[in-house]
Amino acid sequence: MPIIPILMYHNIGTPPQGAKLRNLYVRIGAFARQMFMLRLLGYKGLSMSAAMPYLRGEKQGRVAVITFDDGYVDTLEQALPILQKNGFSATCYVISRRTGQYNDWDAASLNVRKPLMNDEQMRAWHAAGMEVGAHSRTHPHLPSCSDAELQDEIAGSKADLEALIGEPVTQFCYPYGDLDERVVAAVRQTGFDAATTTQRGRARVGDDFMLLRRILVSGNTMPHLFLLKLLSAYEDKRG
Repeated sequence: MPIIPILMYHNIGTPPQGAKLRNLYVRIGAFARQMFMLRLLGYKGLSMSAAMPYLRGEKQGRVAVITFDDGYVDTLEQALPILQKNGFSATCYVISRRTGQYNDWDAASLNVRKPLMNDEQMRAWHAAGMEVGAHSRTHPHLPSCSDAELQDEIAGSKADLEALIGEPVTQFCYPYGDLDERVVAAVRQTGFDAATTTQRGRARVGDDFMLLRRILVSGNTMPHLFLLKLLSAYEDKRG
């Protein structure tokens, strides 16, 4: 089966002094090298929606999906110019009721408040040809939500973001990677085309679109490891 690697990023930039989990930050130079390596290897970097025909087996080609979780300002300011330089598109998964605020779901544990894109910045991301995906309304642990809360977090985030950008929002990402059968069913019933997890591995044609695996790219991902994750079964064996 054809393989479509889905890359997962969080922050692009230098970790602030005192920040914990510093590997969530990929430095700007490293991200630029990774995008250059993709292009050099003949990959086309795509958003989730642009990659769906490949995931369905309708199109063939060497493509890699580029995703960013949470909607941080550095995705717009640092990642966007590098994506544009390489002719790539990408998907940013947004917490719809936290735009213009900060990572209140993990700021205390990470010891850093990371600014999130506001509505105007999200529209700028979208206007640049990039995709806005949903990441819930408030970044909860979805399996712990009641049925009504699930509906609010999942369908509500879709409605919020569609009102923001004026276009359908077809992609979802599970906060924390937390899911169970009830959560997956709610995402499917909401009408999303696909949803990504934090389970390690490369996506393949024929996978359940609601349970797509991704490749975590961290601050510790050196060039040789990036190539291993992309081109070999390295990540699949750790899924």
